[in-house]
Amino acid sequence: MKIIRESNSMNLAGPKIKKARLQNGLTQEQLSAKLETIAVYIDRASISKIEQQKRIVTDYELMAFSKILKVSVHWLLNVYH
Repeated sequence: MKIIRESNSMNLAGPKIKKARLQNGLTQEQLSAKLETIAVYIDRASISKIEQQKRIVTDYELMAFSKILKVSVHWLLNVYH
């Protein structure tokens, strides 16, 4: 099955992940380190790509971002708020 996208963005959550990261006062490197504590290994460069919507976010990564950033998955995916 081919994935069809209306834009070049690879995910919906990237801008919200960045917003929540900044609200939590975390650098990308610090977020990467916190994700490692729950066995999710995403380096700083990959977090940058996710925030820029240049990298796909898997479901388990989305759950990890939600947990570490203390926001709901629904909020991360809701691009209208």
